[in-house]
Amino acid sequence: MALNLVPKFTNRSLLLVLVLSMTTFSGIASGSKEFKETNMSMYLHDFISGPNVTDIPVAGVAGKLWTFSQFGSFYVTDNPLTEGPSLHSPAVGRAQGVFVASALDGLSALIVFSVRFTNKEYNGSTIEIQGNSILMEPVRELSVVSGTGKFRFARGYATCEFYSVDTPAGYAVVRLNITVEHR
Repeated sequence: MALNLVPKFTNRSLLLVLVLSMTTFSGIASGSKEFKETNMSMYLHDFISGPNVTDIPVAGVAGKLWTFSQFGSFYVTDNPLTEGPSLHSPAVGRAQGVFVASALDGLSALIVFSVRFTNKEYNGSTIEIQGNSILMEPVRELSVVSGTGKFRFARGYATCEFYSVDTPAGYAVVRLNITVEHR
């Protein structure tokens, strides 16, 4: 009499083996590098008028004035970022992107921008930020959705709060706080 030494597998046992092996391999792959957390603060200088304008309207509703609060107005922006609130503080980089007045009541905007670093420590790296910004809130929170260079695989959040506003000059300083996890 011959013994059958080959184990008999059912569909359930094959499925269990497959799931366990996938879990093991994905755990090995994702555990290869730890994420580190970086917290930073910088100041964004926003010029909506004058010779140093950094926000330009490029589209909007035909026949309507294109403003920050006019639904459908689309702006391109390229703002300087500095270490301190003075425009003459050491440069950190640029905040480059777009925003759209996305609420019918004009109270919020969809914002998408890159923090492009030019300082020594992070030169050439970027952090990608996006979200819905309620314009008159004292602190607005946005998502960090990715990054490059030293911020690869970045995820986290950013807060924006007005530091100072000079309405007649069309100039505002915004404190930008960023908390990210990255490789």
